Amino acid sequence: MEKVSLIGAGNVGTDTAFYIAEKKLANVMLIDNVKGKARGKALDLMEAAPIRGYDIDSY
Repeated sequence: MEKVSLIGAGNVGTDTAFYIAEKKLANVMLIDNVKGKARGKALDLMEAAPIRGYDIDSY
């Protein structure tokens, strides 16, 4: 599967990550300059996975 890195874990970056994950287009990595923000948004993505219908793999 393709890999995508999103720079910026704000609203646009997170919504884009949700879209990519739901459409199963690529594996997504969120990056942000605010410490802990990308990790927190990634946790949101992980918790929503069963409801929104995509697979997760956390590192």
